[in-house]
Amino acid sequence: MGFTTKSSGSSCSFVPVPVGMHLARCYRIIDLGTQEKEWQGNKKKIPQVMLQFEIHGEDDAGQPILTSAGKPMSMSKTYSNILSEKSNLRLDLCSWRGKDFTRAEELCFELSNVIGVWAMITAATSTKDGKEYTNIVSINPVPSIIKQAGLPEGINKTQIFWIQEPDMEMYESFSEFTRKKIALSPEWQAKSAPVKQPTSAPVINPSSPFDEFEDNLPF
Repeated sequence: MGFTTKSSGSSCSFVPVPVGMHLARCYRIIDLGTQEKEWQGNKKKIPQVMLQFEIHGEDDAGQPILTSAGKPMSMSKTYSNILSEKSNLRLDLCSWRGKDFTRAEELCFELSNVIGVWAMITAATSTKDGKEYTNIVSINPVPSIIKQAGLPEGINKTQIFWIQEPDMEMYESFSEFTRKKIALSPEWQAKSAPVKQPTSAPVINPSSPFDEFEDNLPF
């Protein structure tokens, strides 16, 4: 069974990604399980997923956007794992691929399709509870002129964390905040037997409707 979607703690020394538009590569998908969300006083339990991107490019001073360890900085965005018409996941995927989903496609889209795919992401700051955060506010396809010039080599290993077959080594590499969030999900709490390492990442269904997509679509 693939990883599908369908309708229906940092330290004080943390340095955020500079605001603006950046070339980025999706290198990790994290299944967060079912999480409780509150909106306008109403609570709902919704499956969530996180996409992580490595950033390539330079800041306004012309310096490479790298961590202190010399690796690409990264950004993530958490979504409700649904493809309803107004869901943020659907809006970003449509913007990224430059095309909306047909009814057949939205019924069972293999989210693993986005792994390793390049994009132009826009980072912007927002303030919540007196703290400033840098968030991904849009995801768009890479312009042809950049593709023609040649995309850089991806640095991070592409990975999918799937609660049904959790890779515990990957789990331990997550931030404490992400680990705690996963641990709160009923899917994680229901696992009583010792976990097994997955033999392979979830794969795209060979009969996926995405097999029929135009070649110029990123996924």
